[in-house]
Amino acid sequence: MATLSASPSPNPNPNFRSPTDQTDHDPESLPHMELHPSSDQDPTPNSNPNFHAVLPTPPEAIAPAAAAAPSLLHISFNQDHGCFAAGIDHGFRIYNCDPFREIFRRDFDRGGGIGVVEMLFRCNILALVGGGPDPQYPPNKVMIWDDHQSRCIGELSFRSEVRSVRLRRDRIVVVLEQKIFVYNFADLKLLHQIETIVNPKGLCAVSQGVGSLVLVCPGLQKGQVRVEHYASKRTKFIMAHDSRIVCFALSQDGQLLATASSKGTLVRIFNTVDGSLLQEVRRGADRAEIYSLAFSSNAQWLAVSSDKGTVHVFSLKINGGSPGIDRSQSASDPVTSPHSSLSFIKGVLPKYFSSEWSVAQFRLVEGSQYIVAFGHQKNTVVILGIDGSFYRCQFDPVNGGEMTQLEYHNFLKPEAAF
Repeated sequence: MATLSASPSPNPNPNFRSPTDQTDHDPESLPHMELHPSSDQDPTPNSNPNFHAVLPTPPEAIAPAAAAAPSLLHISFNQDHGCFAAGIDHGFRIYNCDPFREIFRRDFDRGGGIGVVEMLFRCNILALVGGGPDPQYPPNKVMIWDDHQSRCIGELSFRSEVRSVRLRRDRIVVVLEQKIFVYNFADLKLLHQIETIVNPKGLCAVSQGVGSLVLVCPGLQKGQVRVEHYASKRTKFIMAHDSRIVCFALSQDGQLLATASSKGTLVRIFNTVDGSLLQEVRRGADRAEIYSLAFSSNAQWLAVSSDKGTVHVFSLKINGGSPGIDRSQSASDPVTSPHSSLSFIKGVLPKYFSSEWSVAQFRLVEGSQYIVAFGHQKNTVVILGIDGSFYRCQFDPVNGGEMTQLEYHNFLKPEAAF
């Protein structure tokens, strides 16, 4: 059986709350944990041909302390950006962002590569997909891991490799190269299938607010995104860019969508309900690969990371927007983002000169891959690197400019004590 690397505790994982301990969301939306049919039921109901009973969990043990840092295969934030997960070549690890600390780790003694780790807020349920040169699980399966039981309690099998997984308290979304499956969490019943353009990065985003589900994925054309509004049973197609879509992000309520193309120069913000373009901001003038986009919790700011080694923060000026979210700006907040000094002749010169630029920036190593999210402290950004780097930075919402580094850690260092 898998064991914690921390000291023994009567609770299998005291750092994880059970779903019923979550008080910040409607308990009616919490998933049930009994994912297996009983032994006298058909383990492959017609409503979900991809569901199979799980084989016994293979023996697991803590691997000996490695002399070198593990190879990082995957990093991702949880839904409220308070934690992040790392899939490595022999297991996975979960970290708290504020304060920064390792919550726990799972090390497997054979195979062990985990290519996808998707958290469900802070509860005990995770979705795992094998990855790397020696995967712990087949890369065409999604394993539902219950950390209270220290084992997999369900699995979903597919005919091709799983590119990514998204979790809500009521849904499991599995992304393949050209197809997306949406399941009910309570019984793993298949609810919806979506065809997409070739999607090797597994691009998909789901809203996390209680109630209506909004799902965004690539459409069937280059530069197109598809928005599914499940509450109103409406599908909206948005031609967001002329080039291939490489990154997008949803606001928590699913009302706002930020998109970036393979050019990597412009980021566009859309209203997901009617598909209208609300704002356009410029990362830079030269081509870049956008790695991640993130809205702040109140959708007042947007963070962008790219292979140019700079994280940008943009001010969003979205009027109206979704009910229940206050996007009003105080007197101390910036009224506008920086514009080119030649913006007054924007009708004559190319669009570049009237572009809206970032309010704040933070410089990193160029060429490395980073993902970003807004921290729980005011005006802070958390940056995670595929090299194991963790940065916490603060930006000045009034004066902008270079961000201040508040914290740095290498979360993969084997000698690090948490």
